[in-house]
Amino acid sequence: MHYFPIALPFLLILFFIFLVLLILIEVGILGYAYQRLGIKPRHVFTLLLLSLFGSYINIPLYQLPAETLHPGGQVTFYGVRHVIPFVTHWPGTIIAVNLGGAIVPAALSIYLLVKNRLFLRGLLGIVIVTVIVHHVARPVHGMGIAEPVFIPPLAAAGAAFLISRRFAPALAYISGSLGTLIGADLLNIKNFQGLGAPVASIGGAGTFDGIFMTGILAVLLASLMTRKDAMSPPDRS
Repeated sequence: MHYFPIALPFLLILFFIFLVLLILIEVGILGYAYQRLGIKPRHVFTLLLLSLFGSYINIPLYQLPAETLHPGGQVTFYGVRHVIPFVTHWPGTIIAVNLGGAIVPAALSIYLLVKNRLFLRGLLGIVIVTVIVHHVARPVHGMGIAEPVFIPPLAAAGAAFLISRRFAPALAYISGSLGTLIGADLLNIKNFQGLGAPVASIGGAGTFDGIFMTGILAVLLASLMTRKDAMSPPDRS
């Protein structure tokens, strides 16, 4: 139940992007941008770090009956290699929830919803991303449910700008995180049976990379909106 959901080199790419953000934080370039997200910079850094390394931890929920087991190793989906753990004894598919890919982003999304009072706007963004992600998500034998990694962040960014440019950073994170969890994993739980996966993790392999990239994009959106605000009158949308 402890393994990173994605394999090298993509895991290293995510880690490199994270380090770049850390450097930008330290030199102050993204300091005010994080405030536009609604969280203090040091807290966002901690949450992104927890999300990245928390992807190593899957918390078991329940177990499905055993069927044909995938032998383990790696599965490639849209150019990203996902890890399938090797098992010696397989009583059935374990349905789990990923700490870094589900619990952390869901908790942060709820916080941003309440803090910024984005209940209706957030719901609209979540619905938009859920529909898009559910349309492109596919069951992958041995792994679970997967979707192209850049679909959730791009869909979240588009929905956020359409709904409210003022709250685009927070909306991008909320819509991308919860929309991906709902559209890819929760609406496809019935398809977990028969995939031959030793572990089917909500927010884990197949969806973690998209959710983590959504968090990165939300920060970049915050930076972009900050720069635009400095050059133009405040947006009241």
